[in-house]
Amino acid sequence: MRRIWAGLLCAVIALAGTVACGVVSQTEPEYVVYFREADLAESAGGDALRAEPVSVEGGNTVRTAQQLMEALLAGPQDETLQSTIPAGTQLLLLNVEGGQARVDLSSAYANLSGIRLTMADYAIALTLTQLPEIFSVKITVRGQELAYRDKQIFAARDVLLSPRGDVVSTVTVQLYFRSEAGELVPEERVLELYEGDTQVGAVVRALENGPEEDSLSAVMPENFRVRSVWQEEDVCYVNLSSAQLEDLPETDALSAAMLSLQRSLCSLESVQEVRFLVDGEFARSYGPVNIARPYSEG
Repeated sequence: MRRIWAGLLCAVIALAGTVACGVVSQTEPEYVVYFREADLAESAGGDALRAEPVSVEGGNTVRTAQQLMEALLAGPQDETLQSTIPAGTQLLLLNVEGGQARVDLSSAYANLSGIRLTMADYAIALTLTQLPEIFSVKITVRGQELAYRDKQIFAARDVLLSPRGDVVSTVTVQLYFRSEAGELVPEERVLELYEGDTQVGAVVRALENGPEEDSLSAVMPENFRVRSVWQEEDVCYVNLSSAQLEDLPETDALSAAMLSLQRSLCSLESVQEVRFLVDGEFARSYGPVNIARPYSEG
């Protein structure tokens, strides 16, 4: 099943900007919350979601996230912005486990659908993932997932923040997904690269979005996210977070996800070797999976 949310969003509106860039005051950095332009016609080809600085008292991660959500629900100060969230929506619960923020909202949020729901989901995701301890966001309504959503967990990287006209290049890759027989098989794809994109980053994003062929299924566990990925010469480094380990599945599923990453990244002509890190450091294992040795095709 296709999960290309960035494509859906850009098909309706063009987004531009920088994810979660803190505005720096003279004393200390402020956080931001995300709203939409009040006049979407004026934003065509430009920003649809825009950040507004906000000051919070701070505290631990959960308390700071709660304050950011309260600011988001209160609405913008700038008259040229409008909240993506329906009036009267209340925050019922917010907690953070394994790098994922779980946000439960009142019934008013269920009135959203289509692109309005997409913008609201991503306004929340962009607002909360600026906190370094939060990598993804799950949003429910009175404890229940919205069944008409194709996607239930959101990460900042899922939002494509460049207009479609800003494609700077493409790259052909082999992305590895699970077949009906349970094997990892390649799906050839041509990925579009936008300004600021890297080839390795585009591969990771495409794997997380899932396959295009109906006969294939996603191999990445629901709570599995790559913290960062970069390339130095012909070596690709994949940085994972130890915080998400407690919510990840059994050994076989996690091993398959990491093997899919390795094979897909090595399908790039510029990548000869993949090495995993945990919290930015080399490690012998990631949970039950041995990552001590680098991976290379052949």
